[in-house]
Amino acid sequence: MTDDISEALRKNSEDIESLSENLEGTATKRFKIQTGSLAYRMMVELVVGMVMGIGIGYGLDYAFNTFPLFLIVFSLLGFAAGVRVMLQTAKQINSENTKEEKL
Repeated sequence: MTDDISEALRKNSEDIESLSENLEGTATKRFKIQTGSLAYRMMVELVVGMVMGIGIGYGLDYAFNTFPLFLIVFSLLGFAAGVRVMLQTAKQINSENTKEEKL
């Protein structure tokens, strides 16, 4: 009877160890995936800011027949807005990581 219990405990310990090793590998994969998605998100934010600025500038230039005045101005404003949003995202991610490290 005690041999059966000790054997079951040993088997459970081995199972727990193997699962722990698997979880460590999963956490590393999850971190890599999260890092890639964050980089993609930041790139998209920059591109969207630029495209919106170019679109607005082109539309205003077309409406007022002032090529390329508004196109240049709003392209620069779109780039600045994209960089600003990227920095806010980086700051948010940094604060979330800091909170997780404190836990």
